[in-house]
Amino acid sequence: MGKVFIVIGVVFIVIGLIWSLFGKLPGDVSFKKGPVTVYFPIMTSIIVSVVLTLIFLVKCDRARIGASHGY
Repeated sequence: MGKVFIVIGVVFIVIGLIWSLFGKLPGDVSFKKGPVTVYFPIMTSIIVSVVLTLIFLVKCDRARIGASHGY
């Protein structure tokens, strides 16, 4: 059980590092008024969505092919 938490923690750290690299893309909107800043990472969210969709499509396709071939 402890190894699972370590793996989850490492995954979150990697995601955070990647997010900080891509966090200010053109298309991300931010508003600043006085001490308040509101940030909408629209383009970053779209890119993350497309990448995750492609990963899950490939994974599901491989699972379906493996099931049909008896693997």
